[in-house]
Parts: sequence; C-alpha cells; structure tokens
Amino acid sequence: MRIMFVCTGNICRSPTADGMLRDMLAKAGITDIEVDSAGVASAHIGEPPDRRSQQAALSLGYDISGLRARNVVPEDFDIFDIIIAMDSGHMAALQRRQHKGSKSQLRMFMEGQDIPDPYYDGAQAFKDVADMIELGCKKLLDEIRTTSRKA
Repeated sequence: MRIMFVCTGNICRSPTADGMLRDMLAKAGITDIEVDSAGVASAHIGEPPDRRSQQAALSLGYDISGLRARNVVPEDFDIFDIIIAMDSGHMAALQRRQHKGSKSQLRMFMEGQDIPDPYYDGAQAFKDVADMIELGCKKLLDEIRTTSRKA
C-alpha cells in the first residue's frame, strides 16, 4: 500500500504527517506501506521542512529533517492508493488534478476538520498542529492495523 499526504508547499503539515506515520509504522513492524508527501504549490520544491515544523515534530520524538518538498505530479494518482489532503483547499486541488481512471482514493486527513496552516503563526501554532497530526497519524495507524487483520 502507498499513502501520500498533501498540503500547500510540502514544508509544514504534510511532511510532519509523512515523518510521523513512517516512524509509527516502523515501530509497529509494518513494512509493506510506503509513505510520501507532496504539495499543491511548487514554491518550496527541494527544501527541507520548515524549521519550526522540524522543531515541533522533534519535540514529539519525530525527526523529519531528511524530507524534501516536492509537488504533486499526475503520476501520483496512479502510484498512490490513498492521497490524504490536510485541508479542504488541498482536497479541492487534488480533485481538480485527479485524472479519470486513476487508482488513488482521495480523503481528508481528519474528516470534517482542516489541519490549520501554521506557516504565518508562531511556534505554538506549529506545536498545536504537530499534536493534531500525531493524533491523526495514530488513528490512521489503528485503521491500517484493523484493515490488515481483516485481509
């Protein structure tokens, strides 16, 4: 299974989710799931996650410093089983880009709730977002475990 998280520039929310889920899967011994992240805007391609995102993730025990921003490309809709939008704006952008016949299932990270963009706010906003993302990744991990038991 392949899962991709998507936010605006792939430097705050989506790489945080990417790094957290990767770590959780590794600690759970789940090795057959590939995780990635991308952005709907291309302003930060090749850049590491925002330092404030890195600090917030690290405060929770997750090192995301090795990730690099990339943009969503058409092939992603054929490669990834699940593409997860961090907010409703990202979902709309993904729906516009998804081509007919693609295999990807689009979904929100947290149903009925956008993960706010902390980019223009201070360190506390990044910490709050990291806490939300960690909770969402734990729920996703539980879903993955439940699904794999049924298979």
